[in-house]
Amino acid sequence: MVRLLRPLCRGTTYTRLLHLWVPMLVVSVWMFIDERSMWVPAAVLVPVGLVPAVRTGEGVQARLLLTPGIDDSSFSVAPSAHWRDRLRTVVWLQVRMLLGALTTGVCVWLPVLAVELVRHALGHRVDLPFLRDAAPHWAYALFAPLPLLALYGAVVGLGAVATAAARALLGPSAAERLSALEERTEQLLERTRIARELHDSIGHALTVAVVQAGAARAANSAEFTDRALTAIEETGRAALEDLERVLGVLRESERPASSRPTLADADRLLESARASGAKVDAEVAGPLETLPGHVSREGYRILQEALTNVLRHAGAVPARVRVEVVDGALTLDVRNPLPDARSAPGRDGGLRGIRERAALLGGRAHTGPDDAGDWTVRVELPPG
Repeated sequence: MVRLLRPLCRGTTYTRLLHLWVPMLVVSVWMFIDERSMWVPAAVLVPVGLVPAVRTGEGVQARLLLTPGIDDSSFSVAPSAHWRDRLRTVVWLQVRMLLGALTTGVCVWLPVLAVELVRHALGHRVDLPFLRDAAPHWAYALFAPLPLLALYGAVVGLGAVATAAARALLGPSAAERLSALEERTEQLLERTRIARELHDSIGHALTVAVVQAGAARAANSAEFTDRALTAIEETGRAALEDLERVLGVLRESERPASSRPTLADADRLLESARASGAKVDAEVAGPLETLPGHVSREGYRILQEALTNVLRHAGAVPARVRVEVVDGALTLDVRNPLPDARSAPGRDGGLRGIRERAALLGGRAHTGPDDAGDWTVRVELPPG
C-alpha cells in the first residue's frame, strides 16, 4: 500500500500535472471569446510549432517540469534545425494539448463526482444523469473514494504518458545525436592527447633528473655535480614550460595547437640527453620546415619518448639519431647499444605510445634489436 501511494510524495507528480495544465490556460481564455469553436487554439499551435525557437522552449519546460532535478539529455533544447524537427514539435504541441484537456477534465469532474456521491448518500438530490432518478441512500458514500482513486491513477498515468511522448517527440534528432557523439569523441581524443603530452614531457624531465643525480653521486666530482645540477635545472625548467603549455590547453579550449613544440625545437631534446651523460650523434637531412604542423609536433614527441627510453633503460650510452625528410615523408631513427639484453624496453608503455602516435598519422613504427645488437626505434610517417 505504501509503495502504491509513493507517487503522492514525489514532487515530480505535481510538476508534471502543472506541465499538463499550462496549455489549458490558453484554452480557458479562448472560452471567454468563443466557446463554440474550441478547435481554434489547437489550429493556432500548428504554425506556432513551425517556429524553430518553440522547440527550445518546449525542451526547457520538459526538463524543468517533467524530470525536475535531473539533467535529462533526452529532451533537446536546440532550435529546430530541419523540417522534420518542426513537424515533431507540432505533433508534440497537439499531444500536449490533448493530454492537458484529459487531465483538466479528470481533475474537475472526478472530485465533483466524489462530492455528489457523498451528498446523495446524505439525502440530497443531485443533478447527475445516473443518479438523478435514484433514491438517496447511505450506501452511495461507499463509492465516493473510487473517483478519487481514479483521479490519482489518471494524474500519475497521464504524467508518465506525457513524459514518454516528450522524450519521443522532443528528443534529439539524428543530426543532434551525431553532433553530440562527435563532440564526445573530440573530448576523449583531446584528453588522450593531453595525457600523452604530460607523459612525454614530465616523464622525460624526471628520467633526465634521475640519471643526472645518479651519475653525479657515482662520479664524486664537484665539477661533474655542478654540471649535473645545471642540466637538471634546465630540464626541469623546460618541463615546467611544457606543463604550463598543456595546462593552457585545458584552460583555453581555443588555444592554438601551434604553441606546442615541433621538430624545429629538437636541439633542446638532444642537449638534454647529452647533459645526462649520453653521447648523442644527431643527423638531420631534408627540410624540416616543410613538414605539416601536426606531423612535426608528433615527430617531436616521438623523438622525446625515444630518447627518454634510452636514458631510462640503457643509461648514459652512445645514441645515434637520424631525422630525415624526403618528399614530405618523415623518418625518425634512434639507435643505442644495450649493455644488458634484459633491459630491453619491449613492454614499456612509452613504446606503445610511439606506435599509437605513428598509427594515428598513418605511419608505422618498428622497435626492437637490429642485426648489430643495438636497440632501434624507427618511425616512418607519410606526407601529411
